[in-house]
Amino acid sequence: MLLLQLLIQVTDQRVIWIKRLAQNREAARKSRLRKKAYVQQLESSRLKLTQLEQELQRARQQGIFISSSGDQIHSLGGNGAMTFDVEYGRWLEEHNRQINELRMAVNSHAGDAELRIIVDGVMAHYDEIFRLKSNVAKADVFHLLSGMWKTPAERCFLWLGGFRSSELLKLLVNQLEPLTEQQLVGVSNLQQSSQQAEDALSQGMEALQQSLSETLSTGSLGSSGSTGNVANYMGQMAMAMGKLGTLEGFICQADNLRQQTLQQMHRILTTRQSARALLAIHDYFSRLRALSSLWLARPRE
Repeated sequence: MLLLQLLIQVTDQRVIWIKRLAQNREAARKSRLRKKAYVQQLESSRLKLTQLEQELQRARQQGIFISSSGDQIHSLGGNGAMTFDVEYGRWLEEHNRQINELRMAVNSHAGDAELRIIVDGVMAHYDEIFRLKSNVAKADVFHLLSGMWKTPAERCFLWLGGFRSSELLKLLVNQLEPLTEQQLVGVSNLQQSSQQAEDALSQGMEALQQSLSETLSTGSLGSSGSTGNVANYMGQMAMAMGKLGTLEGFICQADNLRQQTLQQMHRILTTRQSARALLAIHDYFSRLRALSSLWLARPRE
């Protein structure tokens, strides 16, 4: 009797083990299928990205510029915004070349004199993008304000057509440790003054938007075509156009703040620290651009 019970118990355990083994095999099979599907999706995304890059190259050769966000196509022979997109693409290529040169110099422990020449070159190149932005602000301030010349991830953090100086300084403080007490005070003061200037510009933009809304909503919103209504409409549009003219000033002030912040940061830091700061800034925005590319190329069900 005892032997029979033992045989039954062993048989039950064997059945349970066989069932578990079958379940494990089925789970492993499904896992392999999911992994295979995922790899196929990645490969499909890679092929699509390669195809997009090839199309971009062909478009450039044919005289067409496709913005880095992947959602606009411009002809080279158009207005200021189109020209700016092309010039920004060229600026970015040269910037990447300079940053690579700077990174090699830092990694090879180049002397301060050699490093200073490269750092000064990168700083001068930043001045060039602010000049380009000043020109396009006169031609198409809305294009600059919308950030359509940037990638989608960069646009999430855009403020008045560019980066917030105060936020950039927060990022750099952690990257440049250790700093002397005098440097910490200098960076802290620069961050505080940048934040105050940003707040003032943001309040100015809010006031402008409110003023525009009030101007456009004044009077009747009906569609009557009487002479009086047409005159009122034209008067409203003229007032609104005059107020929109101040947008260029806001953009230029914001870019001037960004430019001055970079220059002040350069004065506070040593040459080697400035080099590390420029590399950190580049790496941050480069990761944002890479994030945009990965997001656009993600598998979609």
